[in-house]
Amino acid sequence: MVFSSTIFLFLFLPIIILGNFLLNQKHRNTFLFIGSLFFYFWGEKSLTIIMLCSIVINYFSGIGIAYLQQQKRAVKPLLAIAIIANLSFLLYYKYFDFFLDNISYFGFKSAFEDSEIILPIGISFFTFQGISYLIDLHRKDVTCQKNIIHLGLYISFFPQLIAGPIIRYHDIASELKSRVITKNLFAEGLERFIRGLAKKVIIANSLALIADQTFDIDPTNLPTAVAWLGIICYTLQIYFDFSGYSDMAIGLGKMLGFNFKENFNYPYISKSIKEFWKRWHISLSTWFKDYLYIPLGGNKKGALLTYRNLLIVFFITGFWHGASYNFIFWGLFHGAFLILEKTKGSLIEKLPNSIKHIYVLLVAIVGWVFFRAETFNDAIVYLQHLFTPTTDGNYIPFIYVNNYFVFVLCLAIIFATPVRKVISQKFTPEKFEAIQLISTYGFHFLLLLFSIMELAQSSYNPFIYFRF
Repeated sequence: MVFSSTIFLFLFLPIIILGNFLLNQKHRNTFLFIGSLFFYFWGEKSLTIIMLCSIVINYFSGIGIAYLQQQKRAVKPLLAIAIIANLSFLLYYKYFDFFLDNISYFGFKSAFEDSEIILPIGISFFTFQGISYLIDLHRKDVTCQKNIIHLGLYISFFPQLIAGPIIRYHDIASELKSRVITKNLFAEGLERFIRGLAKKVIIANSLALIADQTFDIDPTNLPTAVAWLGIICYTLQIYFDFSGYSDMAIGLGKMLGFNFKENFNYPYISKSIKEFWKRWHISLSTWFKDYLYIPLGGNKKGALLTYRNLLIVFFITGFWHGASYNFIFWGLFHGAFLILEKTKGSLIEKLPNSIKHIYVLLVAIVGWVFFRAETFNDAIVYLQHLFTPTTDGNYIPFIYVNNYFVFVLCLAIIFATPVRKVISQKFTPEKFEAIQLISTYGFHFLLLLFSIMELAQSSYNPFIYFRF
Protein backbone atom coordinates (compact mmCIF):
# COMPACT_ATOMS: atom_id res chain seq x y z
CA MET A 1 0.00 0.00 0.00
CA VAL A 2 1.40 3.38 -0.98
CA PHE A 3 0.23 6.85 0.01
CA SER A 4 -0.65 7.76 -3.56
CA SER A 5 -3.28 5.04 -3.91
CA THR A 6 -7.04 5.26 -3.64
CA ILE A 7 -7.27 2.47 -1.06
CA PHE A 8 -4.91 4.38 1.23
CA LEU A 9 -6.58 7.76 0.71
CA PHE A 10 -10.20 6.68 0.97
CA LEU A 11 -10.13 3.65 3.27
CA PHE A 12 -7.00 3.13 5.36
CA LEU A 13 -6.23 6.76 6.20
CA PRO A 14 -9.77 7.79 7.23
CA ILE A 15 -10.03 4.74 9.51
CA ILE A 16 -6.67 5.54 11.13
CA ILE A 17 -7.47 9.22 11.65
CA LEU A 18 -10.96 8.53 13.00
CA GLY A 19 -9.75 5.78 15.32
CA ASN A 20 -6.89 7.92 16.57
CA PHE A 21 -9.31 10.72 17.45
CA LEU A 22 -11.92 8.51 19.10
CA LEU A 23 -9.51 6.54 21.29
CA ASN A 24 -8.02 7.98 24.43
CA GLN A 25 -4.27 8.44 24.95
CA LYS A 26 -3.91 5.06 26.64
CA HIS A 27 -4.92 3.07 23.57
CA ARG A 28 -3.72 5.23 20.67
CA ASN A 29 -0.23 3.72 20.41
CA THR A 30 -1.64 0.18 20.34
CA PHE A 31 -4.13 1.19 17.65
CA LEU A 32 -1.45 2.87 15.51
CA PHE A 33 0.93 -0.05 16.01
CA ILE A 34 -1.70 -2.54 14.79
CA GLY A 35 -2.60 -0.21 11.91
CA SER A 36 1.07 0.11 10.93
CA LEU A 37 1.51 -3.68 10.93
CA PHE A 38 -1.58 -4.03 8.74
CA PHE A 39 -0.26 -1.31 6.41
CA TYR A 40 3.02 -3.22 5.99
CA PHE A 41 1.34 -6.63 5.80
CA TRP A 42 -0.89 -5.40 2.95
CA GLY A 43 2.06 -5.39 0.59
CA GLU A 44 4.69 -7.56 2.24
CA LYS A 45 2.61 -10.44 3.65
CA SER A 46 4.91 -12.97 5.38
CA LEU A 47 7.89 -10.58 5.24
CA THR A 48 6.21 -8.64 8.04
CA ILE A 49 7.84 -11.18 10.36
CA ILE A 50 11.22 -9.58 9.56
CA MET A 51 10.08 -6.25 10.95
CA LEU A 52 8.55 -7.96 13.99
CA CYS A 53 11.86 -9.70 14.63
CA SER A 54 13.60 -6.32 14.40
CA ILE A 55 11.23 -4.92 17.01
CA VAL A 56 11.78 -7.86 19.38
CA ILE A 57 15.58 -7.78 18.96
CA ASN A 58 15.79 -4.05 19.63
CA TYR A 59 13.38 -4.20 22.54
CA PHE A 60 15.23 -6.90 24.46
CA SER A 61 18.62 -5.49 23.45
CA GLY A 62 17.54 -2.13 24.84
CA ILE A 63 16.41 -3.77 28.09
CA GLY A 64 19.77 -5.58 28.31
CA ILE A 65 21.80 -2.42 27.63
CA ALA A 66 19.87 -0.49 30.28
CA TYR A 67 20.38 -3.32 32.80
CA LEU A 68 24.13 -3.51 32.15
CA GLN A 69 24.42 0.27 32.47
CA GLN A 70 22.60 0.12 35.78
CA GLN A 71 24.96 -2.62 36.99
CA LYS A 72 27.92 -0.60 35.65
CA ARG A 73 29.06 -3.47 33.49
CA ALA A 74 30.43 -3.54 29.93
CA VAL A 75 27.75 -2.64 27.43
CA LYS A 76 29.66 -2.64 24.15
CA PRO A 77 29.65 -6.45 23.61
CA LEU A 78 25.83 -6.58 23.80
CA LEU A 79 25.53 -3.44 21.66
CA ALA A 80 27.81 -4.99 19.03
CA ILE A 81 25.78 -8.23 19.00
CA ALA A 82 22.52 -6.26 18.70
CA ILE A 83 23.84 -4.14 15.82
CA ILE A 84 25.11 -7.25 14.03
CA ALA A 85 21.71 -8.89 14.52
CA ASN A 86 20.01 -5.84 12.98
CA LEU A 87 22.45 -5.70 10.08
CA SER A 88 22.21 -9.45 9.45
CA PHE A 89 18.64 -9.04 8.15
CA LEU A 90 19.70 -6.14 5.95
CA LEU A 91 22.79 -7.92 4.65
CA TYR A 92 20.92 -11.12 3.85
CA TYR A 93 17.80 -9.72 2.22
CA LYS A 94 19.39 -6.78 0.46
CA TYR A 95 22.94 -7.87 -0.36
CA PHE A 96 23.15 -11.67 -0.37
CA ASP A 97 22.15 -11.96 -4.03
CA PHE A 98 24.72 -9.29 -4.88
CA PHE A 99 27.37 -11.35 -3.10
CA LEU A 100 26.33 -14.51 -4.96
CA ASP A 101 26.43 -12.73 -8.31
CA ASN A 102 29.96 -11.56 -7.61
CA ILE A 103 31.38 -14.92 -6.53
CA SER A 104 29.73 -16.61 -9.54
CA TYR A 105 31.31 -13.95 -11.78
CA PHE A 106 34.74 -15.13 -10.61
CA GLY A 107 33.88 -18.75 -11.30
CA PHE A 108 32.79 -19.85 -7.85
CA LYS A 109 29.59 -21.84 -7.49
CA SER A 110 27.19 -21.59 -4.61
CA ALA A 111 24.43 -23.84 -3.37
CA PHE A 112 22.28 -20.70 -3.07
CA GLU A 113 22.78 -19.32 -6.56
CA ASP A 114 19.34 -20.41 -7.77
CA SER A 115 17.55 -18.89 -4.79
CA GLU A 116 15.49 -15.73 -5.16
CA ILE A 117 15.52 -13.51 -2.11
CA ILE A 118 12.65 -11.04 -1.90
CA LEU A 119 13.68 -7.67 -0.48
CA PRO A 120 11.34 -6.41 2.25
CA ILE A 121 10.33 -2.83 1.45
CA GLY A 122 11.64 -0.28 3.93
CA ILE A 123 14.14 -2.64 5.57
CA SER A 124 16.92 -0.04 5.24
CA PHE A 125 14.81 2.55 7.05
CA PHE A 126 13.54 0.49 9.98
CA THR A 127 16.94 -1.19 10.44
CA PHE A 128 18.70 2.16 10.78
CA GLN A 129 16.03 3.39 13.19
CA GLY A 130 16.54 0.36 15.42
CA ILE A 131 20.32 0.79 15.40
CA SER A 132 20.08 4.52 16.21
CA TYR A 133 17.86 3.73 19.22
CA LEU A 134 20.40 1.26 20.62
CA ILE A 135 23.39 3.56 20.04
CA ASP A 136 21.60 6.53 21.61
CA LEU A 137 20.67 4.31 24.55
CA HIS A 138 24.33 3.31 24.94
CA ARG A 139 25.33 6.98 24.78
CA LYS A 140 22.65 7.75 27.40
CA ASP A 141 21.00 10.21 25.05
CA VAL A 142 17.68 8.41 25.61
CA THR A 143 16.16 6.25 28.30
CA CYS A 144 15.18 2.63 27.75
CA GLN A 145 11.70 2.07 26.33
CA LYS A 146 10.21 -0.73 28.40
CA ASN A 147 6.87 -0.77 26.60
CA ILE A 148 7.24 -3.00 23.54
CA ILE A 149 4.17 -1.44 21.89
CA HIS A 150 5.74 2.02 22.08
CA LEU A 151 9.05 0.82 20.67
CA GLY A 152 7.22 -1.25 18.07
CA LEU A 153 5.31 1.83 16.96
CA TYR A 154 8.54 3.82 16.69
CA ILE A 155 10.08 1.21 14.38
CA SER A 156 6.95 0.32 12.36
CA PHE A 157 5.07 3.65 12.23
CA PHE A 158 3.51 3.62 8.77
CA PRO A 159 4.04 7.28 7.69
CA GLN A 160 7.84 6.89 7.46
CA LEU A 161 8.07 3.10 7.16
CA ILE A 162 8.58 2.53 3.44
CA ALA A 163 10.26 5.70 2.20
CA GLY A 164 11.56 7.55 5.23
CA PRO A 165 12.54 9.94 6.63
CA ILE A 166 14.70 8.09 9.16
CA ILE A 167 13.27 9.10 12.53
CA ARG A 168 15.50 9.27 15.61
CA TYR A 169 13.96 7.87 18.78
CA HIS A 170 14.88 10.88 20.90
CA ASP A 171 12.97 13.16 18.50
CA ILE A 172 9.62 11.50 19.23
CA ALA A 173 10.21 9.81 22.60
CA SER A 174 8.04 12.32 24.47
CA GLU A 175 5.29 12.10 21.84
CA LEU A 176 5.21 8.32 22.12
CA LYS A 177 4.43 8.81 25.79
CA SER A 178 1.89 11.61 25.43
CA ARG A 179 0.80 13.93 22.63
CA VAL A 180 -1.91 16.46 21.92
CA ILE A 181 -3.43 16.89 18.47
CA THR A 182 -4.45 20.51 18.12
CA LYS A 183 -6.61 21.94 15.36
CA ASN A 184 -3.68 23.94 14.02
CA LEU A 185 -1.33 20.94 14.05
CA PHE A 186 -3.85 18.77 12.22
CA ALA A 187 -4.53 21.49 9.63
CA GLU A 188 -0.80 22.02 9.12
CA GLY A 189 -0.33 18.28 8.67
CA LEU A 190 -3.21 18.00 6.21
CA GLU A 191 -1.83 20.85 4.10
CA ARG A 192 1.64 19.28 4.14
CA PHE A 193 0.23 15.89 3.13
CA ILE A 194 -1.72 17.40 0.22
CA ARG A 195 1.36 19.24 -1.06
CA GLY A 196 3.38 16.02 -0.86
CA LEU A 197 0.65 14.08 -2.67
CA ALA A 198 0.59 16.70 -5.43
CA LYS A 199 4.38 16.56 -5.74
CA LYS A 200 4.17 12.80 -6.24
CA VAL A 201 1.03 12.48 -8.37
CA ILE A 202 1.04 15.64 -10.48
CA ILE A 203 4.76 16.33 -10.93
CA ALA A 204 6.84 13.22 -10.23
CA ASN A 205 4.57 10.75 -12.05
CA SER A 206 4.34 12.98 -15.14
CA LEU A 207 8.11 13.35 -15.31
CA ALA A 208 8.63 9.64 -14.56
CA LEU A 209 6.81 8.64 -17.73
CA ILE A 210 9.42 10.32 -19.95
CA ALA A 211 12.34 9.40 -17.70
CA ASP A 212 11.36 5.71 -17.76
CA GLN A 213 10.79 5.75 -21.52
CA THR A 214 14.24 7.27 -22.01
CA PHE A 215 16.12 4.86 -19.76
CA ASP A 216 14.30 1.91 -21.35
CA ILE A 217 16.01 2.76 -24.66
CA ASP A 218 19.34 1.13 -25.44
CA PRO A 219 21.75 3.99 -24.55
CA THR A 220 23.67 3.43 -27.79
CA ASN A 221 20.50 4.54 -29.59
CA LEU A 222 19.99 7.80 -27.68
CA PRO A 223 20.05 11.17 -29.45
CA THR A 224 21.61 13.89 -27.30
CA ALA A 225 18.33 15.82 -27.05
CA VAL A 226 16.49 12.73 -25.75
CA ALA A 227 19.30 11.94 -23.31
CA TRP A 228 19.10 15.44 -21.82
CA LEU A 229 15.31 15.35 -21.69
CA GLY A 230 15.39 11.99 -19.89
CA ILE A 231 17.96 12.90 -17.25
CA ILE A 232 16.41 16.31 -16.55
CA CYS A 233 13.07 14.57 -16.03
CA TYR A 234 14.67 12.00 -13.74
CA THR A 235 16.58 14.66 -11.79
CA LEU A 236 13.30 16.43 -11.04
CA GLN A 237 11.29 13.20 -10.67
CA ILE A 238 13.46 11.72 -7.92
CA TYR A 239 13.41 15.00 -6.00
CA PHE A 240 9.63 15.50 -6.18
CA ASP A 241 8.93 11.81 -5.59
CA PHE A 242 11.24 11.49 -2.60
CA SER A 243 10.50 14.91 -1.07
CA GLY A 244 6.81 14.34 -1.82
CA TYR A 245 6.82 11.13 0.21
CA SER A 246 8.71 12.93 2.99
CA ASP A 247 6.14 15.72 2.96
CA MET A 248 3.33 13.18 3.16
CA ALA A 249 5.08 11.40 6.04
CA ILE A 250 5.63 14.66 7.93
CA GLY A 251 2.03 15.67 7.27
CA LEU A 252 0.64 12.32 8.42
CA GLY A 253 2.79 12.53 11.53
CA LYS A 254 1.35 15.93 12.44
CA MET A 255 -2.20 14.71 11.80
CA LEU A 256 -1.54 11.92 14.31
CA GLY A 257 0.27 14.10 16.85
CA PHE A 258 3.94 13.58 15.90
CA ASN A 259 6.47 16.17 14.72
CA PHE A 260 9.07 14.77 12.32
CA LYS A 261 12.09 16.78 11.26
CA GLU A 262 12.50 18.08 7.73
CA ASN A 263 14.10 15.75 5.20
CA PHE A 264 14.58 18.03 2.17
CA ASN A 265 15.40 21.72 1.89
CA TYR A 266 15.56 22.65 -1.81
CA PRO A 267 18.83 20.83 -2.59
CA TYR A 268 19.00 22.00 -6.21
CA ILE A 269 19.65 25.60 -5.15
CA SER A 270 22.90 24.53 -3.46
CA LYS A 271 26.22 26.19 -4.29
CA SER A 272 28.40 23.24 -3.26
CA ILE A 273 28.09 19.47 -2.92
CA LYS A 274 28.60 19.88 0.81
CA GLU A 275 25.55 22.15 0.90
CA PHE A 276 23.66 19.72 -1.35
CA TRP A 277 24.07 16.97 1.24
CA LYS A 278 22.89 19.30 3.99
CA ARG A 279 19.69 19.77 1.99
CA TRP A 280 19.16 16.32 0.38
CA HIS A 281 17.76 13.40 2.44
CA ILE A 282 18.75 15.22 5.61
CA SER A 283 17.78 12.35 7.92
CA LEU A 284 20.18 9.96 6.16
CA SER A 285 23.00 12.52 5.98
CA THR A 286 22.76 13.28 9.70
CA TRP A 287 22.46 9.56 10.53
CA PHE A 288 25.75 8.76 8.79
CA LYS A 289 27.37 11.88 10.28
CA ASP A 290 26.39 11.02 13.85
CA TYR A 291 26.82 7.24 13.77
CA LEU A 292 29.67 6.73 11.30
CA TYR A 293 31.57 9.85 10.23
CA ILE A 294 32.12 11.32 13.72
CA PRO A 295 32.93 7.92 15.36
CA LEU A 296 35.52 7.37 12.60
CA GLY A 297 37.15 10.62 13.66
CA GLY A 298 35.35 13.10 11.42
CA ASN A 299 37.67 15.89 10.38
CA LYS A 300 39.60 16.00 13.68
CA LYS A 301 42.54 13.76 12.74
CA GLY A 302 44.11 15.48 9.76
CA ALA A 303 43.33 15.84 6.09
CA LEU A 304 44.14 12.30 4.92
CA LEU A 305 41.99 10.62 7.55
CA THR A 306 39.20 13.11 6.85
CA TYR A 307 39.29 12.12 3.17
CA ARG A 308 39.31 8.46 4.14
CA ASN A 309 36.31 8.97 6.42
CA LEU A 310 34.39 10.78 3.70
CA LEU A 311 35.04 7.98 1.20
CA ILE A 312 33.97 5.32 3.72
CA VAL A 313 30.78 7.21 4.53
CA PHE A 314 29.85 7.80 0.91
CA PHE A 315 30.77 4.27 -0.12
CA ILE A 316 28.28 3.02 2.46
CA THR A 317 25.79 5.76 1.52
CA GLY A 318 25.81 4.49 -2.05
CA PHE A 319 25.64 0.84 -1.02
CA TRP A 320 22.77 1.63 1.38
CA HIS A 321 20.68 2.75 -1.58
CA GLY A 322 21.00 -0.58 -3.38
CA ALA A 323 23.09 -3.67 -4.05
CA SER A 324 24.71 -2.44 -7.25
CA TYR A 325 28.07 -1.09 -8.39
CA ASN A 326 26.18 1.86 -9.86
CA PHE A 327 25.04 2.93 -6.40
CA ILE A 328 28.52 2.42 -4.98
CA PHE A 329 30.03 4.58 -7.73
CA TRP A 330 27.32 7.21 -7.21
CA GLY A 331 28.24 7.43 -3.53
CA LEU A 332 31.98 7.58 -4.18
CA PHE A 333 31.39 10.13 -6.96
CA HIS A 334 29.75 12.51 -4.49
CA GLY A 335 32.41 11.73 -1.88
CA ALA A 336 35.14 12.65 -4.36
CA PHE A 337 33.61 16.06 -4.96
CA LEU A 338 33.34 16.67 -1.23
CA ILE A 339 37.06 15.95 -0.97
CA LEU A 340 37.70 18.24 -3.94
CA GLU A 341 35.81 21.02 -2.20
CA LYS A 342 37.90 20.54 0.92
CA THR A 343 41.18 20.67 -1.02
CA LYS A 344 40.17 23.35 -3.55
CA GLY A 345 37.49 25.02 -1.47
CA SER A 346 38.87 28.53 -1.71
CA LEU A 347 38.93 28.35 -5.53
CA ILE A 348 35.32 27.13 -5.71
CA GLU A 349 34.18 29.77 -3.22
CA LYS A 350 35.60 32.52 -5.44
CA LEU A 351 33.39 31.49 -8.35
CA PRO A 352 30.23 33.51 -9.10
CA ASN A 353 27.09 32.07 -7.50
CA SER A 354 25.60 31.26 -10.91
CA ILE A 355 28.64 29.11 -11.77
CA LYS A 356 28.44 27.38 -8.38
CA HIS A 357 24.80 26.48 -9.03
CA ILE A 358 25.64 25.12 -12.48
CA TYR A 359 28.53 23.10 -11.02
CA VAL A 360 26.27 21.48 -8.40
CA LEU A 361 23.53 20.72 -10.93
CA LEU A 362 26.01 19.11 -13.35
CA VAL A 363 27.50 16.94 -10.60
CA ALA A 364 24.00 15.94 -9.46
CA ILE A 365 22.83 15.17 -13.00
CA VAL A 366 25.89 13.07 -13.85
CA GLY A 367 25.47 11.24 -10.57
CA TRP A 368 21.79 10.54 -11.27
CA VAL A 369 22.76 8.86 -14.55
CA PHE A 370 24.65 6.21 -12.58
CA PHE A 371 21.88 6.07 -9.99
CA ARG A 372 19.18 5.39 -12.61
CA ALA A 373 20.96 3.34 -15.31
CA GLU A 374 20.64 -0.45 -15.14
CA THR A 375 24.35 -1.15 -15.51
CA PHE A 376 27.61 0.76 -15.16
CA ASN A 377 28.29 0.37 -18.88
CA ASP A 378 24.83 1.78 -19.70
CA ALA A 379 25.62 4.82 -17.55
CA ILE A 380 28.94 5.43 -19.35
CA VAL A 381 27.30 5.17 -22.77
CA TYR A 382 24.45 7.42 -21.63
CA LEU A 383 26.97 10.07 -20.54
CA GLN A 384 28.77 9.81 -23.87
CA HIS A 385 25.54 10.58 -25.70
CA LEU A 386 24.75 13.32 -23.17
CA PHE A 387 27.94 15.25 -23.87
CA THR A 388 28.69 14.18 -27.45
CA PRO A 389 26.16 15.74 -29.84
CA THR A 390 24.25 13.19 -31.91
CA THR A 391 20.93 13.38 -33.71
CA ASP A 392 20.54 9.74 -34.70
CA GLY A 393 18.51 7.37 -32.61
CA ASN A 394 15.20 6.77 -30.85
CA TYR A 395 12.93 9.80 -30.32
CA ILE A 396 9.95 7.95 -28.82
CA PRO A 397 10.02 9.87 -25.48
CA PHE A 398 9.22 13.07 -27.40
CA ILE A 399 5.77 11.60 -28.16
CA TYR A 400 4.86 12.39 -24.55
CA VAL A 401 6.01 16.00 -24.77
CA ASN A 402 2.80 18.01 -24.97
CA ASN A 403 1.45 21.24 -23.49
CA TYR A 404 0.55 19.57 -20.19
CA PHE A 405 4.03 18.07 -19.82
CA VAL A 406 5.66 21.46 -20.52
CA PHE A 407 3.37 23.00 -17.89
CA VAL A 408 4.34 20.33 -15.31
CA LEU A 409 8.04 20.67 -16.18
CA CYS A 410 7.83 24.43 -15.59
CA LEU A 411 6.08 23.83 -12.26
CA ALA A 412 8.81 21.38 -11.30
CA ILE A 413 11.59 23.83 -12.07
CA ILE A 414 9.83 26.65 -10.20
CA PHE A 415 8.91 24.62 -7.12
CA ALA A 416 12.36 23.04 -6.86
CA THR A 417 13.22 26.51 -5.52
CA PRO A 418 11.76 28.18 -2.39
CA VAL A 419 9.55 30.47 -4.46
CA ARG A 420 6.41 29.40 -2.54
CA LYS A 421 7.97 30.46 0.76
CA VAL A 422 9.05 33.79 -0.69
CA ILE A 423 5.56 34.49 -2.01
CA SER A 424 3.84 33.44 1.23
CA GLN A 425 6.10 35.74 3.25
CA LYS A 426 4.81 38.71 1.26
CA PHE A 427 1.35 38.13 2.76
CA THR A 428 1.82 38.66 6.47
CA PRO A 429 -1.01 37.37 8.71
CA GLU A 430 -1.36 40.77 10.40
CA LYS A 431 -2.36 42.50 7.18
CA PHE A 432 -3.95 39.77 5.11
CA GLU A 433 -5.09 37.10 7.57
CA ALA A 434 -8.55 36.55 6.05
CA ILE A 435 -7.24 36.55 2.49
CA GLN A 436 -4.44 34.19 3.44
CA LEU A 437 -6.79 31.69 5.08
CA ILE A 438 -9.21 31.66 2.16
CA SER A 439 -6.48 31.39 -0.45
CA THR A 440 -4.58 28.69 1.52
CA TYR A 441 -7.60 26.45 2.09
CA GLY A 442 -8.89 27.03 -1.43
CA PHE A 443 -5.53 26.27 -2.99
CA HIS A 444 -5.07 23.04 -1.03
CA PHE A 445 -8.62 21.90 -1.77
CA LEU A 446 -8.05 22.37 -5.51
CA LEU A 447 -4.65 20.69 -5.24
CA LEU A 448 -6.21 17.65 -3.53
CA LEU A 449 -9.04 17.52 -6.07
CA PHE A 450 -6.63 17.66 -9.01
CA SER A 451 -4.38 15.00 -7.43
CA ILE A 452 -7.35 12.66 -7.00
CA MET A 453 -8.39 13.28 -10.61
CA GLU A 454 -4.88 12.39 -11.73
CA LEU A 455 -4.97 9.17 -9.73
CA ALA A 456 -8.38 8.28 -11.13
CA GLN A 457 -7.50 8.79 -14.78
CA SER A 458 -3.94 7.45 -14.80
CA SER A 459 -2.73 3.94 -14.02
CA TYR A 460 0.91 5.08 -14.07
CA ASN A 461 1.98 5.44 -10.44
CA PRO A 462 5.57 4.13 -10.09
CA PHE A 463 7.11 3.33 -6.70
CA ILE A 464 10.87 3.90 -6.80
CA TYR A 465 11.87 2.67 -3.34
CA PHE A 466 11.85 -1.10 -3.92
CA ARG A 467 15.66 -1.25 -3.83
CA PHE A 468 16.02 1.00 -0.77
